[in-house]
Amino acid sequence: MNKEESPRFTAKQGQYLAFIYYYTKVNGIAPAESDFERYFGTASSSVHSMISVLKKKKFITSVTGKSRSIELLIEKDQLPEFK
Repeated sequence: MNKEESPRFTAKQGQYLAFIYYYTKVNGIAPAESDFERYFGTASSSVHSMISVLKKKKFITSVTGKSRSIELLIEKDQLPEFK
């Protein structure tokens, strides 16, 4: 996705993307699904579903079967303000 294109994601999707960015920046490693569960107070099935949607929309990538392998495919300046 080039910088001129605005990514199309919901507010909640944007917060997940911002969480990935800042969690990785602070901790030096990508978040695990349990980190999303704790932060957003959601069930593991909801987190897994959101991660799947973000992959399908090509906002993130990860290695199947490898924990903490999530990587953003959009630029930091395309992320919403993290709340």
